[in-house]
Amino acid sequence: MESESDDTSARSRILEAAEALLRSGGAAAVTTRAVAAAAGVQAPTLYRLFQDKQGLLDATAEHGLWKYVAAKSTRQQSADPLENFRRAFDLHVAFGVDNPALHAILTAPRMPPASTSGTSLGVLRHFVRALAAAGRLRMEEARATALIQAVATGTVMTLNAMPPEARDMSLATTARETLIAAITATAPAPADAPEVAAITLRANLDTLTALSPGERQLMAEWLDRIAGADKLRSPRSPDISPSLRPA
Repeated sequence: MESESDDTSARSRILEAAEALLRSGGAAAVTTRAVAAAAGVQAPTLYRLFQDKQGLLDATAEHGLWKYVAAKSTRQQSADPLENFRRAFDLHVAFGVDNPALHAILTAPRMPPASTSGTSLGVLRHFVRALAAAGRLRMEEARATALIQAVATGTVMTLNAMPPEARDMSLATTARETLIAAITATAPAPADAPEVAAITLRANLDTLTALSPGERQLMAEWLDRIAGADKLRSPRSPDISPSLRPA
């Protein structure tokens, strides 16, 4: 029976082999036989560790992303959650432009995983929760997360469609700051104040030890209703110009 350390070693070799095949020949080159041969493992090991080819592709893309982030991210996290979000957005776009095949796997339509812990989606939710906890988010966390995914994915796809010599990377900065203007608020307008307050309290709800678990669950339901109240009103066109300045 293989030990946990054996599995860890095998998993690492498989991911490195799959990534190399993906870069050289695309998803079609990532076959069970080719990956197993390159990683020095038997085919059943692949199925045991990754279930199927899609599971292997997903894990390979996540592996490539975190290697890229580790190599490119040299600064410590800031105390400002908005600055951390800016860095994360820029890193995501840079990764997508430098690694289009891996990015395509990460953003392909699929059923959401049962757990997002340790995934790029889980990290994105962490950044959004940090903005909410600091009182900077002006919409529900789930809605903000979906909007960020849409803008980031669209930005990468647009940049990758351009010839490399004509690629305008300033589009990414413009998209990032327009997105920030849409999801954050430095001083909410009176009409938005209850929603922003509800979003902030919802993000900090687990720290409220004065409430019992049942009370926190009930409070979460109320806060979610308040935070979603903006969906019942006609959307307003935000004045984004002042928000384009760095916070």
